[in-house]
Amino acid sequence: MRRAVPLFERVLAGRRRVLGDDHPDTLTSRNSVAAYLRKLGEIQAAREVDEDTLARRRRVLGADHPATLTSQNNLGLDLTRLGMHQAARELDAGTLARRRKIHGDDHPWTLITASNLAFDLRRLGEAEAARDLDADTLARRRRVLGDDHPQTLNSARNLADDLEQLGDHHAAGALRAEVKRRRSGQGEAAPDNGGGHA
Repeated sequence: MRRAVPLFERVLAGRRRVLGDDHPDTLTSRNSVAAYLRKLGEIQAAREVDEDTLARRRRVLGADHPATLTSQNNLGLDLTRLGMHQAARELDAGTLARRRKIHGDDHPWTLITASNLAFDLRRLGEAEAARDLDADTLARRRRVLGDDHPQTLNSARNLADDLEQLGDHHAAGALRAEVKRRRSGQGEAAPDNGGGHA
């Protein structure tokens, strides 16, 4: 995977040279570089690329463009992974409001951002708010994606974490048992706090 970053950086350099720094295709390449840096655990480097890409996309495409919201979502993910949960919460709340307006409440990208915001709330000790948002996200994912979809199961696990934090161990245990049963044969998924690509 580490070898892919220079390849994306070469593509980015070529696009910058031919198309310019602000061309949408150049910005897509910048987004890809940040995604691979994030996967490699180079979160601060990803954050720097994402901040610049977000600023350019806001200027070129506008604040409500889906690509701009992708950059905003990804920057929120960087902030979360850097432990900057209050800053991530503020950014994710804004992204969620815009995604709800542009895509609607049930769109998979909206639900990714909702999950990100709930994670921020949980990390900030706002377990009731996290629970409410995770419960809503889980219900929507069940309806839109189905009970066995990996994102639905991630939402169920996230809700179980909220319930555990609130002291409802019985409900948390029941939800975790359901997730384990549904995941049997599917392999273990990574925690859902956005993934950073939507």
